[in-house]
Amino acid sequence: MKSLKLLAIVAVAAALAGTATVSASPEAAARLPACQTPPPQPPPFKPTTVDTIAQAYHCVFDNYFSGPVLDSRTILQPAFSALTRELQRRGLDQPNANAPVLTGKRDSDWKSFAKAYQDIIGTLPTEAHQGVAEVTIRAMVEALGDNHAAWIRPTRNDFLPVGFMPSHARGPGRTDPTATGPAHVVDVLPGSAAANAGIKLGDEILSVNDVPLFVDGVAVPRVVEWLMEAKEGRRVKLVMRRPSTGETKTYDLTVTKPSPGPGREDVESKLLPGGIAYVLLRGFAPGVADKIRQVIADLGKQQKLRGVVLDLRGNGGGSPGEVKKLVSSWVHGKTYSYWCDVRDKCTPNRTDDSVSLLNLPLVTLTDRICASACDAFSNAVKDLKFGTLVGARTAGAVSGPGEGWVLGDGSFMVLPKIHEIGPNREKVDTVGVPPDHFAPVTAADLSAGRDPGLDKARALLG
Repeated sequence: MKSLKLLAIVAVAAALAGTATVSASPEAAARLPACQTPPPQPPPFKPTTVDTIAQAYHCVFDNYFSGPVLDSRTILQPAFSALTRELQRRGLDQPNANAPVLTGKRDSDWKSFAKAYQDIIGTLPTEAHQGVAEVTIRAMVEALGDNHAAWIRPTRNDFLPVGFMPSHARGPGRTDPTATGPAHVVDVLPGSAAANAGIKLGDEILSVNDVPLFVDGVAVPRVVEWLMEAKEGRRVKLVMRRPSTGETKTYDLTVTKPSPGPGREDVESKLLPGGIAYVLLRGFAPGVADKIRQVIADLGKQQKLRGVVLDLRGNGGGSPGEVKKLVSSWVHGKTYSYWCDVRDKCTPNRTDDSVSLLNLPLVTLTDRICASACDAFSNAVKDLKFGTLVGARTAGAVSGPGEGWVLGDGSFMVLPKIHEIGPNREKVDTVGVPPDHFAPVTAADLSAGRDPGLDKARALLG
């Protein structure tokens, strides 16, 4: 949701905040380490300055996948364009806001950019400095075009501020580019404002604050942010339709933290008729592979199992190590993906054959929110043929594992050092993994309590 921002990236934001030394000038910032590994405790935030942008700039070259061959103009030109757009948006455009001359030489281009930036900032009111800086640094990172690269100033917001996940979201603030609408509710957070108001699975989102999410099948920019990035205390007006009854209802929600109650588990399971183990995995958090193996073993004590349905719908990804262990629970002696550098030198990721095989048929349920590590596992299932995929194409947000780096203002960057390809050396990122059997769950299905994906999985195992 965070990839997707991805969902997994945003989920670790608060844990990765940290500190670094802030210099007094761009030249001094360039001589400092561009960024640092996160310390145990996050410090208070500081203003985002030209020195912070310098750290981010050099951090990209030092730690990003294409850093060794990256042209500095690729990230500085979009950053400056975003800066000038922000000036215009605020009514603060300046006669001296001319683009710096960039030549592709990393150090000299930064000096030109920094001088132009400082000349502009020096003429702006102080209250505009932070907003302009954030727009600039974010555009620089977004120019990489990588779904696992991000610049984040963590907040204390809950991951689902309104309390539900819309079907066409691919991380906070982003809409699935294949979506034509209408969006509908695919997950409701217990104890949230949405849950307390009576919003249900399958409810279609007609408008947010009187603005539709889609017009003529095209997503309206920034509307999804009202749902995914709303701050505590903000009011959000929703007009929603319930497919099972045809009723249209207006909700006026105030964003609050979910009320205390039992938390949802990463892994949930149940025994289906016919000796089928159903396992829901919400994310590839540390330790989930062992949990899955344990719940399958426990269900097997109740009845001899004939197969496993692994439900990855809504799974935003997580740990590559859990992917390795879960793949290794079904197949040995295989390469399930490759991690490659910018010069196409690739390292194979091989199964851990010390993990005992479960020796059970597998059907995996996927959807458009299945991203990152979920993409990777689903692709391994398909390529290595140790299971069957049912549902919808995955998100295709699996550029490579991101590493966290702290900047001097307490914000941090996530940058993948390598890029990932599948076991057949195909690109999954931006493409996704198509299922063997298409069985998407519609708003009408959710509203009526139907699950065509699960029905198909049971039929395949039966």
